[in-house]
Amino acid sequence: MKIFIPVFFFLCSLSTTSQAQGYDSIPIPPYQKDSTLPDFNLLLTDSSWFIKKGIPADKPVVLIYFSPDCGHCQLTAKEFEGKMDKLKDVFFVWVSYLPVDKIKTFAIDYKMLDKENIRIGRDPNYFIPAFYKVKFTPFMAVYDKAGKLMQTFEGTAEPASVLSLLNAQKL
Repeated sequence: MKIFIPVFFFLCSLSTTSQAQGYDSIPIPPYQKDSTLPDFNLLLTDSSWFIKKGIPADKPVVLIYFSPDCGHCQLTAKEFEGKMDKLKDVFFVWVSYLPVDKIKTFAIDYKMLDKENIRIGRDPNYFIPAFYKVKFTPFMAVYDKAGKLMQTFEGTAEPASVLSLLNAQKL
């Protein structure tokens, strides 16, 4: 019995140690391993395809993963719509997983379809949420002119925060 008790505690400590090591082995999201804007395929609201190569050179990029039904996403779209005059040199890619008709209604509501610096569409392969390990919408990834990740935002980010980040990069 005297040997059983120390052996029992030793085995319990091994079990606890192996569980703690399991938390350290959680995979790092791909965007944290590679800070460049990933290749993607979006089905746009006009049924054409848009890929990373379609982004104009030397422009910062804001990728926004959203849901047209999300109240925070709607608020974000409204805030950005009101500041587009200050963001005309930024290229926006709005991405959703919902059907194209819902995305198109969202784009019409927030006057996105007539903007040269906005593309909005569906990610039919669910690449974007997997790449960024998106937990909440809206999710934003801000890239500089060279296509390097500057910062991500989970949840709402105001246009002023994005502008401040991009303006700081110019210094």
